[in-house]
Amino acid sequence: MSNTFGKSIKITLFGESHGPAVGAVIDGLPPGLKVDREYILREMDRRRAFGALTTARQEADIPEFISGVKNGFTEGTPVALIIKNENARPEEYSKTASVARPSHADWTAQAKYLGFQDTSGGGHFSGRLTAPLVAAGAILKQALEKRGILINTVISRLHGIDDPCEEQIAEEIKAAKTEGDSIGGVLKTTVTGLEAGIGEPWFDTLEGELAHAVFAIPAVKGIEFGAGFAVADMKGSEANDSFTIQNASIETDLRGKDKALSEPDNSAKIITVTNHSGGIQGGISNGMPIVFRTAVKPTPSIAKKQQTADFNKMENTEIEIVGRHDPAIIYRISPVIDAMTALVLSDMISRRFGYLALRSET
Repeated sequence: MSNTFGKSIKITLFGESHGPAVGAVIDGLPPGLKVDREYILREMDRRRAFGALTTARQEADIPEFISGVKNGFTEGTPVALIIKNENARPEEYSKTASVARPSHADWTAQAKYLGFQDTSGGGHFSGRLTAPLVAAGAILKQALEKRGILINTVISRLHGIDDPCEEQIAEEIKAAKTEGDSIGGVLKTTVTGLEAGIGEPWFDTLEGELAHAVFAIPAVKGIEFGAGFAVADMKGSEANDSFTIQNASIETDLRGKDKALSEPDNSAKIITVTNHSGGIQGGISNGMPIVFRTAVKPTPSIAKKQQTADFNKMENTEIEIVGRHDPAIIYRISPVIDAMTALVLSDMISRRFGYLALRSET
């Protein structure tokens, strides 16, 4: 069983949905990274449940750093953090512990862990474990921002509506909740400020590592970069991203012809006219914005009666899932995507330039 991701900078998750706490250990961080409590709490607030659009399970979600941080900065040793589960109700799941909730990991967990797994609220498979991911990722996200690398994830499609406004989002989620159902959608992530040359060819490609990290998030069922599947309907002349020089200084020689300066021009930059590749070619960043979209499924926990099976009794049965669940996971998942993106980018930057590369003097 592997709960660790990353090569230079690694994160390990632990805990269960209705256990005492969930947490993470981050290894490979350089000493001197700012651990900004207010910044972390703002990221946690983006994920936090609140109001009628989210689950009734509301937690304080205050990360407690138990090692690796001193006076607000990383020490260079493993950073360990925990987030207490203060609103856990494991007893709600005792009667249906052997009933496989549709599209949950109940049956696959049983098949792998032979009944020794925690079955309360999905246990270790729960989206509850995205809380320490966001806390850990916030440290790296802020470090990247100080390097001029910005990560932003927004809802680009919700239940068939493109670029929904907040009012449409609220209406769709409330309608699904009223019906005892749930909805999904698509998130768009954009990374700006990442220099060219980050990533590896073949087996450690930048999009491969990002896809690996994003697919680890519960409810994610698809990812595409740049134009994604739309390139299948394009011709090469339409899909290709042509290169050009931006802000290049040139001088005119005596014959009236333009020629490049003999000295390198630091203001010049190679860009592409279009960005169908999503900022990645050959598995390596090309300096353009990294753009990818993530498909998020509807929350599988719904109040409607569903057909299922009891894997202990080996009988068919029906289930009406009770408890506290989000009618739309997508509403709270953006900071989780940001956190995993920050982890991958930090890991790859560290692998190329060394573990001190994330430090900033500002």
